[in-house]
Amino acid sequence: MLRLGRREFGVHEPVIMAIVNRTPDSFYDQGATFRDEPALARVEQAVAEGAAIVDIGGVKAGPGEEVTAEEEARRTVGFVAEVRRRHPDVVISVDTWRHEVGEAVCEAGADLLNDAWGGVDPKLAEVAARYGAGLVCTHAGGVEPRTRPHRTVYDDVMQDILDVTLGLAERAAALGVRRDGILIDPGHDFGKNTRHSLEATRRLGEMAETGWPVLVSLSNKDFVGETLDKPVKERLIGTLATTAVSAWLGAQVYRVHEVAETKQVLDMVAAIAGHRAPAVARRGLA
Repeated sequence: MLRLGRREFGVHEPVIMAIVNRTPDSFYDQGATFRDEPALARVEQAVAEGAAIVDIGGVKAGPGEEVTAEEEARRTVGFVAEVRRRHPDVVISVDTWRHEVGEAVCEAGADLLNDAWGGVDPKLAEVAARYGAGLVCTHAGGVEPRTRPHRTVYDDVMQDILDVTLGLAERAAALGVRRDGILIDPGHDFGKNTRHSLEATRRLGEMAETGWPVLVSLSNKDFVGETLDKPVKERLIGTLATTAVSAWLGAQVYRVHEVAETKQVLDMVAAIAGHRAPAVARRGLA
C-alpha cells in the first residue's frame, strides 16, 4: 500500500504524476506554465484527465541560469498553497533537492518531496520525516544537480541503482519517513547514458521485486530521443512504449507530461495483466 496525502493506492493501482513546471526554461514546454494562470489551468486539466499527483518544479533539471533556493521557493511555495486550496484531495509533490525549499513547500501543503538528485542534500529526508511527507529516493549516479553525465561507467547499472535507492529508502525510514510514503526511482537519464537507461528499463522488475513502490520519470527524455533519433516534441510514441514495458514490469507511479495518453496505456496494460476489467464488455455477448 502506498499512502500519500489523503490518498491510498493499492499494490496494482497505477498512479499518474503530472508535471507542472514553474520554470521559464523547461526543456519540454519552454516556460508555458511559468505564470500562475496557465500553471493552474494545467493542474485542472491534469486532474480531470486522471492524474492523482501533480509534481511542481521550480528549477529545470538541466544546466542553465542559476536558481537560488530563495528563487526556487518563490516559484513554488505560493503555488503549492493555491493548489492545496483548490484541490484538497490531490497529492501535491514538489521536485526539489534542497531542504530549505522542502520545508517551505511542506508548510504550504505539499505531500511528497521528489528528490531527483539522489539525496545530495541529506537534510531533505529529515524534512519529509518531520512533516509526515512522502519521499522519492532516486538514483542519479552521484552527479551534481543540474549537470549532465560524462563518460559514466557502471560495472552493473541496475545493481548500482538498487544499492543507492534502497540505501536512501532505508535511511529515510530510519529517520522517521513513513515506509508507506517512500518510493524508489531508477533515475532515467540522470547520471546515465542511453544504454544505461534502456538497461534500467529492461531490468525494472528487479526494483519492483524489492517491495518498494517504483516511480519512473520517462516522459520525452533524451534516452527515448536518442533511441529513436527524435526531437523532444516527437518522443510521445517512444515514451508510451517505454511506459507500457515499465507497467508490465511492475512500476507504479509515472511522472508524465501527457496524462490522457498515459492513462490509456496504463489502463490497457492493467487489463491485460488482469488487474482491471474492460471499461465495457459487449463483443460476443449479443
